[in-house]
Amino acid sequence: MTSEMPEIEAKIDAVLQAQTAKVAEYRGGKDKLLGFFVGQVMKATEGKANPAVVNELLRKKLAG
Repeated sequence: MTSEMPEIEAKIDAVLQAQTAKVAEYRGGKDKLLGFFVGQVMKATEGKANPAVVNELLRKKLAG
């Protein structure tokens, strides 16, 4: 597993940019979409990212 933060953050940024409608839905109260985003990031990292790290970074980025 990789916990290289910059690499994971870059993948998260790419996923969030590609899914702007879902980001808006999440920020509108559909917090169950977090699992969708985690899945997309895990897919982008070919399952190599630490899911706990992905969760934490996603929560921070989606809150902003």
